Amino acid sequence: MILASTLASTASAAPGDVRIFGNLRNGTERVADVTVTAKDTGGATVGTATSSATGAWSISLPPGNYVVSIDESTLPKGISVQEKTRSIPVVLTAGTDRPVIFSFGAERTSTEVSAVSKLTRLAIDGLRFGLIIAITGVGLSLIFGTTGLTNFAHGELVTLGAVIAWAINVKLGLNLILATVIAVVIGAGIGVANELGIWRLLRRRRSGLVAQLVVSIGLSLVARYLILIFFSDRSEPFADYQVQTQIGSGAFAITPVNLFCIIVSLVVLVAVATMLQRTRIGKAMRAVADNRDLAASSGIDVDRVILFVWALAGALATLGGVLFALSELSGRVQWEMGFKLLLLMFAGITLGGLGTAYGALLGCVIVGLLVQLSTYWVNPDLKYIGGLVVLIVILAIRPQGILGSRARIG
Repeated sequence: MILASTLASTASAAPGDVRIFGNLRNGTERVADVTVTAKDTGGATVGTATSSATGAWSISLPPGNYVVSIDESTLPKGISVQEKTRSIPVVLTAGTDRPVIFSFGAERTSTEVSAVSKLTRLAIDGLRFGLIIAITGVGLSLIFGTTGLTNFAHGELVTLGAVIAWAINVKLGLNLILATVIAVVIGAGIGVANELGIWRLLRRRRSGLVAQLVVSIGLSLVARYLILIFFSDRSEPFADYQVQTQIGSGAFAITPVNLFCIIVSLVVLVAVATMLQRTRIGKAMRAVADNRDLAASSGIDVDRVILFVWALAGALATLGGVLFALSELSGRVQWEMGFKLLLLMFAGITLGGLGTAYGALLGCVIVGLLVQLSTYWVNPDLKYIGGLVVLIVILAIRPQGILGSRARIG
């Protein structure tokens, strides 16, 4: 079944008139020179249009009730209109143009999807979602591992990164990919500012971890409502990649944006893992996470390592925010999106093992899979509750997580 796509319209033929419009396509073929007719409730023809070479057509009419149909005698040989769209009732209201969609070809007789196909698709969605949670959660886990801080303001770093990318993309007109790169750099700078302006000062004053936790909660609330004030409470779309056509078929159908998000997430996470294993700064980060005092006595500049961790966490949170908005929120940015993701980040890093980057990766992927697969049995609006369930169960059964140790948790 092929559906006619719609065109944006801002103009009317006469004051008070509104447009009925559409675009006729049979697969990838644009259907030209086809007559579209509009009739009033009495059956009288009040407007006609002929589709252009691109399949576009429009009719301007006063507000009212009409029936729109295609003159089938003008259709090319071999193309037919589906029975359900041969005559389409249309109600026109003042100031609102109305798209009309015609369907061509054979009608689909069944929309049944097998349980295996549905679960396979949900598993792919879960992998995508889990990798995005991991992108944001790895930084949160590294911060905990090197400083002991449970940073409740990390969700706002995710939101702020998406908002910055949106502003650069929409307000400045830059391509979203370039806007994301710039936002990631800014996000790293915000992470550095957090460390130098707040957390290093608190550590030097010997503030306890509980006091720092309370500060992070306050910082989270302040940042969240500042974003609300300056961004708005509405979901705002990115300028790019809004219209996507699925590639593949059946259970393995996926949009290019979602496939891109999976690939980018994998590449970035592999790069982070390689950095932790192969580079001097990565080894220093692991040393500080394992035993901070011993690392300092070995000549490692602990403050420099922590500063790098905050920069990395800010950059990853920013990237994760853009990917989360693109793939999970249909390309739209929301003022509390990071707060919604925060619970799943905590669930993921707790499941994997607090303070361990590899544990965070594993735990977040598992949480993403569980959350998406749960929609097979529960309402999708309730799927995030699964993150809370995972968090409770893990804390009750194995509080150190899959890859964590009892000594790490205490």
